Amino acid sequence: MEAETMTQSLKPGKLYIDGLDEDAVSGRTIPIMNPATGQQLTTVPDAGPEDVNRAVKAARRTFEGRVWRKMNVSERERIIWRIGELIERNKEDLGMLESLQNGKTYREALRGDIPPAADIFYYYAGWARKIYGETIPVDGNFLNYTLREPVGVVGMITAWNYPLLLAAWKVAPALAGGCSMVIKPSEMTPLTTMKLAAYCAEAGVPEGVVNVVTGYGPSAGEALARHMDVDKIAFTGSIRTARQLMKASGESNLKRLSLELGGKSPNIIFPDADLERAAKAAFWGIYANKGEVCSAGSRLLVHEKIYEQFVGGLADQARKMKLGNPLDPSVDMGSQISQVQLDRIMGYIDAGRREGARLVCGGERDAEGDKAKGFFVKPTIFADVKPGMKIAQEEIFGPVLAALRFRDSDEAAELANSTIYGLVSSVWTRDIRVAHRLASRIKAGSVWINAYNCFDSASPFGGYKQSGFGREMGPHALESYTQVKSVWVALD
Repeated sequence: MEAETMTQSLKPGKLYIDGLDEDAVSGRTIPIMNPATGQQLTTVPDAGPEDVNRAVKAARRTFEGRVWRKMNVSERERIIWRIGELIERNKEDLGMLESLQNGKTYREALRGDIPPAADIFYYYAGWARKIYGETIPVDGNFLNYTLREPVGVVGMITAWNYPLLLAAWKVAPALAGGCSMVIKPSEMTPLTTMKLAAYCAEAGVPEGVVNVVTGYGPSAGEALARHMDVDKIAFTGSIRTARQLMKASGESNLKRLSLELGGKSPNIIFPDADLERAAKAAFWGIYANKGEVCSAGSRLLVHEKIYEQFVGGLADQARKMKLGNPLDPSVDMGSQISQVQLDRIMGYIDAGRREGARLVCGGERDAEGDKAKGFFVKPTIFADVKPGMKIAQEEIFGPVLAALRFRDSDEAAELANSTIYGLVSSVWTRDIRVAHRLASRIKAGSVWINAYNCFDSASPFGGYKQSGFGREMGPHALESYTQVKSVWVALD
């Protein structure tokens, strides 16, 4: 579907509660904007606590009624697989919708968002039959066995940078585990999550198992976090919001939390690396999805012997990047998500200048021609960055690279671990001893060696330190959506 046709076809969105499309009780709506053009795409309901309560009530009813978790496991497997098929079948429309609401290029959405969103359902479809208990030899004349049961009603709060994919990472294992759920997507990018709920229904998920409420964090998100009938919150977003969620859990029913909170990830380049491959990976490690990526390689740690050459080469590439209409196949980078995010990024660039970092390229808004209607930032590189600088410590979530020098592997490890974050990292070297030593010393949930941004539905993803806890993907994610019951049978 062409962008203009899709835009004209978009109807006002609805809440999806208990299988029905609903308005918010208040009647209020939220405008959904195209950040690249400033054009309003449509509206969605501004859900409040009453709407959240209706959605949780539906999820609780289906969970206690066992309409999903007691369905024949082979049928649940087929349904989860069909959701993946529906995503794959509609990939062009989903990619277009993701680009329109987020500002990322259509090419990126079609390659980086939609295929892994489909694959995660294929992967967890297989797990539906493989969630086992165990028998345990214990003292005494007993049979002791465990049951792995669904955790219950799950509230899911997702971010705006990968709207469909982040929702899929949560919905697929929750369905495999037998849970019911209420999803609150970002108020800026809810459209593909609403499509996902429709695909769940079309695939055969019973009404009320998957519910979607659109709204703001302080109203809908807070209501979900404090609801006494929600057993778990799965969240992707900021540390600040995570602290509020933890407080809400403590002040309500001690609901479980799994948190993915971003990073300030180090990409470490040694002189003996394949520098051509490393440069390409470092480039897209920061500029993919306009830098609005939790796993962005926003700290480039380069050995002093190759520092100027490597950073200079990246800057040459960055100056050649084409910014503009995300639907134009010749465009390399689209628009930031909003004016707020644009201002945030520019604030960090100003901080880098003030603190004495050397601006190598970029550092300004691109408002040429039609881009004045959007929120475009030129790809930016700072050199001579010191570890204590703001741009080396805080997550910018934009196309801004901070390049630091190191002398040896010990200093590289020290620099890598010198922030509050610990989501991902990368090491580029041909020396396997150095690579493995650093992999063991870096405090991060993922360490990529001679690669960057490697993901697979079977491999766990999540953070150390203040990048959060809990894991997405792989069998480890199922631990967040299930709980273990020990059963003792006296045989005397």
